[in-house]
Amino acid sequence: VQLQACGGGLVQAGGSLRLSCAASGGSFSINMMSWYRQASGQQRDLVATITSGGSTNYADSVKGRFTISRDNAKNTVYLQMNSLKPEDSAVYYCRLVALRSGLSGVYWGQGTQVTVSS
Repeated sequence: VQLQACGGGLVQAGGSLRLSCAASGGSFSINMMSWYRQASGQQRDLVATITSGGSTNYADSVKGRFTISRDNAKNTVYLQMNSLKPEDSAVYYCRLVALRSGLSGVYWGQGTQVTVSS
């Protein structure tokens, strides 16, 4: 399973960005899709998660500002980021838990840079 993330960029504080991450590569069944972020010199932290049933969970720091969604037909997960703050600057990674050939696996995208200027 390959993941292609895009949508990052440079934005001013208070602005918005929408990240997307598309999964491809054969036959698989997606379970959980997540976004993580890693600021320079920091650990990689969970931002948001969406299950196959559509249940979502968010880090406290992004609640009310970020929205995770998924398009099952396109095997794609999105992260709408509003009211961005400089502390949101990081490389954002999508993570996928999928069932393929009867085995569950974890897959990571390549990361997309988000920079929020003050």
